[in-house]
Amino acid sequence: MAAPIEFWFDFSSPYSYLASEKIEELAARHGRRVAFKPTLLGVIFRTTGGVPLTELVAPKASYFAHDFERSARFAGVPFRHPSVFPIPTVNAARAFLCLQERDEALAVRFLHAAFRAYFSQDRSLAEPEVLTALATEIGADPVALARGMQEPAVKDRLKALVDESIARGVFGAPTIFVDGEMFWGHDRLPQVERWLASGPF
Repeated sequence: MAAPIEFWFDFSSPYSYLASEKIEELAARHGRRVAFKPTLLGVIFRTTGGVPLTELVAPKASYFAHDFERSARFAGVPFRHPSVFPIPTVNAARAFLCLQERDEALAVRFLHAAFRAYFSQDRSLAEPEVLTALATEIGADPVALARGMQEPAVKDRLKALVDESIARGVFGAPTIFVDGEMFWGHDRLPQVERWLASGPF
């Protein structure tokens, strides 16, 4: 069986949100599955010297703020720029991993619900009550999720993933690996599809 497509994301990344709405359908067209892997852009930026796109010099920052909305319209994905951006996403990432250890399908439902909550409903994933509310909405146990986010094994798993992402050269999100080939950004999905369809180019 072909290796899964690795999808590295951060819940505070609007482009991760846009790509997350398309990647599973794309993968299915080519007989692949998606391995969703959270990382933390804050840690990556501290390591690489990067900054959030909206904190770049003024012309670039303004451009990206506009591009988030335009790209969402182009993709047909609901988008509303959050009132607080970016946000710390460590607890959201831990919540995803906690669910993923128990039920992959449930974790993916959480991923989609969380991205949509932040980027189309302006619900801050930095708030613990939002995460437990999302758990209830997708049919997970909110009490178990709140407890699971604090488990040392879950914290260690996230740290290991962040370290792995940095070691493999991830500098932003989303980052997609197909058979070891790295693609950065939601706008690289057409290239990902061509690679899957016909191999290296």
